[in-house]
Amino acid sequence: MSGQRWLLYALGGGMGHLTRAVALGRAARRRGHRVELVTNSPFAPGLALENELGEGNVHRLGAELDKHAVRESIERLLDRVRPEVLVVDTFPRGLGGELAPLLPGMKARKVLVHRDLHPDYVERFGLARFVDTFDRLLVPGEPAPFAHHPRAVSTPPWLLLDAGELLDVPTARMKLGVPAGQDTVPVVAVLACGRPEEVDESAVLAERLQRTHGMRAFVRLLSPSAPPRLWPALSVMRGIDVLVGAGGYNTVQEARATGTPLVAIARPRLYDRQALRLRDSERISTLDEALERVRELLRSGATSCPERPVPAYVNGTHEAVRLIEE
Repeated sequence: MSGQRWLLYALGGGMGHLTRAVALGRAARRRGHRVELVTNSPFAPGLALENELGEGNVHRLGAELDKHAVRESIERLLDRVRPEVLVVDTFPRGLGGELAPLLPGMKARKVLVHRDLHPDYVERFGLARFVDTFDRLLVPGEPAPFAHHPRAVSTPPWLLLDAGELLDVPTARMKLGVPAGQDTVPVVAVLACGRPEEVDESAVLAERLQRTHGMRAFVRLLSPSAPPRLWPALSVMRGIDVLVGAGGYNTVQEARATGTPLVAIARPRLYDRQALRLRDSERISTLDEALERVRELLRSGATSCPERPVPAYVNGTHEAVRLIEE
């Protein structure tokens, strides 16, 4: 198929919508499509998204914009880009309802990336009628309210990198700042992402882990908004022995795809239900519980080694692109 103009709508806080959109955009570019992305993630200004999607193809809206300003920005962007394919992540009516009056009259092929949503949100805004305006629903590897819609198709989970793009263990550990000659010392990575208070809490946890008596491990705080900005964290996952974070889509799917033990707090969200995404063995509720769970995992013998096999996961973005092209 000849290249088409795609616009990826990834509005919403945190990194979830943005990461899924970039993952899909990378796969679409490989197929020859021109991909543009619009996001209002507060983390977007610090990320080199143009390295993945090309110069001039990333549109960062201020996270502080009100609904009226967001709608005006989206209308101007749609008028300029005139996409042949519009991909909307999670919110079928737009984050603040700004897409609702625009979608019915659009000539573009409309695709909804449909993941789990809180039932209260689905009912309150009558999402069923907005879902019907989309030509295709893509369900990226987890249950979703409209997964049985006649135009819905499930794919494997979406990841930003294919398995062969991950750094090998020695290189990943070097990027994580592990000194040479410390090959058997495990690495604990704490992801600091989400609301400001959650980022602060993650920093406190990382410091407590580092100071925990008897814990022989390198503890690294990974944040898209602070140095060393190892984004995406997936790139160095083969060098991580225990991952500590929340129950967001990308954190969970990346940990499972790479076989990385996960310790996670289910953060409260208006739309997302993180507790349902986490397994009992992964879920904790307090910092003290996180410390103990990490200690247990390290005592069980988790260590990195250069012979650690390359993960063999399937990246659902490639199937998603083919489904959109159909």
